[in-house]
Amino acid sequence: MVRLSAENLDISYGERKIVKNLSLQIPDKKITTIIGSNGCGKSTLLKALTRVIPHQGGSIVLDGEEIAKENTKLLARKMAILPQTPESAPGLTVGELVSYGRFPYQKGFGRLTAKDYEIINWALDVTGTQFFKYHPVDALSGGQRQRVWIAMALAQETEMIFLDEPTTYLDMAHQLEILELLQKLNQDQHRTIVMVLHDLNQASRFADHIIAMKSGEIVKSGTSQEVITPEVLKTVFRIDADIGIDPRTQKPICITYNLIKGA
Repeated sequence: MVRLSAENLDISYGERKIVKNLSLQIPDKKITTIIGSNGCGKSTLLKALTRVIPHQGGSIVLDGEEIAKENTKLLARKMAILPQTPESAPGLTVGELVSYGRFPYQKGFGRLTAKDYEIINWALDVTGTQFFKYHPVDALSGGQRQRVWIAMALAQETEMIFLDEPTTYLDMAHQLEILELLQKLNQDQHRTIVMVLHDLNQASRFADHIIAMKSGEIVKSGTSQEVITPEVLKTVFRIDADIGIDPRTQKPICITYNLIKGA
């Protein structure tokens, strides 16, 4: 099933076209990762799909409606996005930050209801951040902060969560912690997860669907077995890769690689 799709999408910054005539479908209730070299348009695409930035050509359709025409609060009840380097106001507590996820449901003076508090506490519990509820966000470690931002997205009660490089600046253990949390949210709550990742092996391990981009265009999309291949990686990253099978997941894994000189 597909709820979100794009057709003939063009996205530009000024005179510079970043994404060119791109069409895609995001599988519902699955984990999709977008991979590609720096500057290929991954983050730009993610922002356009969530209407953070406008697109100049083509269409982005969610549940049969063009998102450019969707009411902002209604759209915020369907999709949440975590940017690459989210920032909060100094001194803001974890509980206060997570409460911002309830904004799409607030009316009048925006006071939180008993239901709002119930959902906030649930989001804190699910992400293992309840202990930090009254702690300042800026006093937490990188991994803890990432879990808090995910808690805010969960409090938004959206069926789709978009994340731009959620493991950036985290060590290996915290990267795995965040990706396993997202996988659990997908498996237990059937959330549709769309994220940009740099690590090919993490993308292969956690994704049901992978989109490989180069120069604003899709080179290949499909399962990890279809995308994580020497041919695709040569085109996308200019590398000569040796691909094996991960004994724990039975998915492709990039064992080693060399840069293709002069490519």
